[in-house]
Amino acid sequence: MDTVDQLLRAHWTDHRPGLLAAGATPLTRHQVAGAAAARAAWLRELLPGGREPHVGVLLGNVAEYPLWLGAAALAGAAVVGINPTRRGAELARDIAHTECAVIVTERAYRPLVAGCGLPLLVVDEPSYASEVAAYGSAAPADFPAAEPRTRMLLTFTSGSTGAPKAVIVTQGRLARAGAALARQFALGADDVHYLCMPLFHGNAVIAGWAPALVGGGAVALRRSFSASGFLPDVQAYGATYFTYVGRAIQYVLATPETDGDRAHRLRLGFGTEAGDVDAARFEARFGVPLVEGYGSSEGGAAVHRTPGTPAGAVGRAAPGEDLAVVDPATGAQCPPGVIGELVNRGGSAARFEGYWRNDAAVAERRRGGWYWTGDLFYRDEDGWLFFAGRSDDRLRVDGENLAAAVIENILARWEPAAAVCVYAVPDPVTGDQVMAAVAPRDGAAFDPDGFRRFLDVQPDLGTKAAPRFVRVVASMPVTATNKIRRSELRAEGFRCADPVWWAPDGGAYRPLAGEELDALVAAYRERGREGTIAWPG
Repeated sequence: MDTVDQLLRAHWTDHRPGLLAAGATPLTRHQVAGAAAARAAWLRELLPGGREPHVGVLLGNVAEYPLWLGAAALAGAAVVGINPTRRGAELARDIAHTECAVIVTERAYRPLVAGCGLPLLVVDEPSYASEVAAYGSAAPADFPAAEPRTRMLLTFTSGSTGAPKAVIVTQGRLARAGAALARQFALGADDVHYLCMPLFHGNAVIAGWAPALVGGGAVALRRSFSASGFLPDVQAYGATYFTYVGRAIQYVLATPETDGDRAHRLRLGFGTEAGDVDAARFEARFGVPLVEGYGSSEGGAAVHRTPGTPAGAVGRAAPGEDLAVVDPATGAQCPPGVIGELVNRGGSAARFEGYWRNDAAVAERRRGGWYWTGDLFYRDEDGWLFFAGRSDDRLRVDGENLAAAVIENILARWEPAAAVCVYAVPDPVTGDQVMAAVAPRDGAAFDPDGFRRFLDVQPDLGTKAAPRFVRVVASMPVTATNKIRRSELRAEGFRCADPVWWAPDGGAYRPLAGEELDALVAAYRERGREGTIAWPG
């Protein structure tokens, strides 16, 4: 089937389980299609003529969210996933930029949009159910068929490194992505897709909801991610498949082990950025393999994992992709083992459907006729691709290019660490030095000598990659999708409120404070580089 609209219509005669959510009545697939049709009929009346058919959805992962996704698909409208962690001018900018005509929200979030001047549909107000019921006779067949090019989503990039951009996702792209994942993982009608990542983010919709539409499986929702609630939810819902992003796996592994860790139906997790160490720990503990995938949010490049993929590799180029790792300055292909930016040089790069009202950003992605992912990779002699971080995660230490993600994967082996993040801080003379933020497990104290001993025995940690500075944090600052706010840590550098240890000569770590900190700052000042380091407060 070529569109989300067609997939929903196919559920009209299917009475198997379709939607499960805490505090909501379970719905069959037929009931999901009917509920989506009722909201689509209401939406058709609400959307003003002459405006873009964009529906802002500001909800947690509650049952109404997928129902409004379905409503938009039937009505030929697009859902704008609004991030509830954004506030004030940033949130107002997101709504205005995407030209929302109506906002679907809940009482908890209504104050955030009370002054937006748009119609608000508040799903937990007493009047809401009766308003929906007025359209209860609607059916999917009441609406004209959508086309593959019909806009379905405007999903914001994470915004962890700058102002988010609204990625355009059509019905055709979403249907194709769902079909590809359903086929790759043999997802069918007996599967239950557990969606604990926020639905305003592309991962949950593209990798979780869409494959359920294609395969016919049920969707089970968690309002917001909870590490302690993960296993109980999986057990209660009978979940067989889940998606993740960012540091979610680290947080689950930090929960106490129990005798029931393997008492579940879960057979697969699919996502990004878990890392080899945590993926192995997760499988050893829960008996569930994690498949790390790569597909840019914009859809312009994809890497497929296949049998025989070596440890640490994401995979090889998907069929029809002409992927290369190139020097971002020259476009020349990097030799094996050298980090560069992943680009798609083939016609499949046309899958990138653009950013909403942002021609400059589109041109930057498509420069020279290629699709530039903005992500760092390297390849081995056999062509396997290894993810090395985002383009802004590159470090230049003593003239050598390093990637934060590669160093993080090594530091993740240190058992006392619940989470790690690596980033660049300026060197007093030129280039960068490596800094790591470390969150010890269970509030334990940082052991600088133990950390040094650990570093000294890592065979794949280059001499320039060992952290010069270590910041000890109680927990990592994260986005709503559990991605660490690396830019925030980088901006604060070593002049921050948390304890910082340093090893200026590559030996033992010692506290960076008092006279030593003053002397280090003076070294930057002497070379005119004091402006490159953060000021406290």
